[in-house]
Amino acid sequence: MTTPVRKPTHSVESPARRMPGWAKALTALVLVLVVLFAGLRLSVLPGLKDLFGSETRDRSGPALLESVQDLSRYEAASGNFQVVVDLEKDAKFLPDAIRGTRTLYVGAGTVDAYVDLGKVGEDGVRVDEDRTSATLRLPHAALGKPALDPDRSYAVSKQRGLLDRLGDLFSDNPNSEQAVRKLAARHIGDAAQDSGLRARAESNTTAMLRGLLTSLGFEEVRVTYGT
Repeated sequence: MTTPVRKPTHSVESPARRMPGWAKALTALVLVLVVLFAGLRLSVLPGLKDLFGSETRDRSGPALLESVQDLSRYEAASGNFQVVVDLEKDAKFLPDAIRGTRTLYVGAGTVDAYVDLGKVGEDGVRVDEDRTSATLRLPHAALGKPALDPDRSYAVSKQRGLLDRLGDLFSDNPNSEQAVRKLAARHIGDAAQDSGLRARAESNTTAMLRGLLTSLGFEEVRVTYGT
């Protein structure tokens, strides 16, 4: 009677068992850091920001003067404006919760109105022989570019889809608010065009010139605008 011979069995270790202890610890540490970083960026764990703290340091270099431009215009009026920008960007065939952004931004800034005295021609100023009467023809007042005030402009809310939030996890876009800032400046510029800012600038310029020439001895000062 023959006794069956049993073949020795060899246990095959899984890749997880063959992983050394230091590798397991490193993997766990990386996973913890990823979860913490994702929680901070997605505002899931807001309390962690206060736990770790933050410190701001200004390492900017000195400002360099690139050019100097001589101006001959008289800044006669300035208007303060404020606009609420609601900018929404959607993706085709995807809901807003998955892909899309919506930013509510309050933009506040100023627009200056000026009269360019450097464009007054030779026939733009006429003085009589007695130097008691003067007639001035000036160009119409113009508007400067809108200047947003960073202290009074701010984002009220930012809504982003899941894919947009994940895309921002490992990248910071310094131009994320550039689109709403440009849109706010454009709306402020349009509002300045429809306002009476240029008429106010011409009225103030006329009052300034009349006061100046009257103090120089002129009895009659006439100021007109146009080409």
